[in-house]
Amino acid sequence: MPFLERPDGCRLYYELHGSPDGSALVLLEGMGGDVPGWRRNVPHLSAPHRVVAYDFRGNGRSDQPDEPMTMSTFVEDTMALLDGLGIERAHLYGQSFGGMVGLEAALTRSERVRSIVLAATHAGPSRAARSRTDAKVPKDRPYLALYSPAFARAHPDHVAEDVLVGSQQPQSTSAGRRQWEAMQAWDAWDRLSQINVPTLVLHGSDDLLVPVRNAQLLAAAIPGAELAILDGAGHVYHSEQPERADRIVLDFLDRVDAAEGRRA
Repeated sequence: MPFLERPDGCRLYYELHGSPDGSALVLLEGMGGDVPGWRRNVPHLSAPHRVVAYDFRGNGRSDQPDEPMTMSTFVEDTMALLDGLGIERAHLYGQSFGGMVGLEAALTRSERVRSIVLAATHAGPSRAARSRTDAKVPKDRPYLALYSPAFARAHPDHVAEDVLVGSQQPQSTSAGRRQWEAMQAWDAWDRLSQINVPTLVLHGSDDLLVPVRNAQLLAAAIPGAELAILDGAGHVYHSEQPERADRIVLDFLDRVDAAEGRRA
């Protein structure tokens, strides 16, 4: 299995999909997620792109060090992976926590970023729109909060498969706490106007964990940002509506690549 070892000894697991000739697209997962969480999307996204999917430190097959982390830790891990793969610039597609990493990368390492997709995310918990007070799920099934209520009711087998796949590489309590601390200490709301790369903001209308109001706030504050709302989708919109989500993302990336080609 391919790993990148960082100077502190932390090993990061990654996968490559698609043609080396396609523009690079890095998938940035959510807190506690892992590469298989993108399994419904990688086949579509990798058809025209060189997809790089990797597990953050603390997630999946990557090491889970119990030490302080900041959002910059994850940005620098991402940039180091690009360096190791010989990729100068890449599109960054981040879901939830991964969207925060992508946003920080666009703010601090924009020379390496072709575009960002900010999905089911916000710019920091201190001023984010809060989760819905009526988002009640059974205590023994907290994972239901990831889905729109209608989808969870209509597709229990789909949800059960996701839970099974997600349980194969569990996150340690300490790793989850370190990622949570990094998120809590991070805030980019006042810097959103500084983003100067093409941006797509993508969100499910029925996201119980990160309300869709956050997408509207991001799109309004980021210059030239596009906003796409997936009607009826929850926090894991990319699992519930993979074909529709992938088509929106691919159309956006096509436009960015075409525009860069015209400027070349």
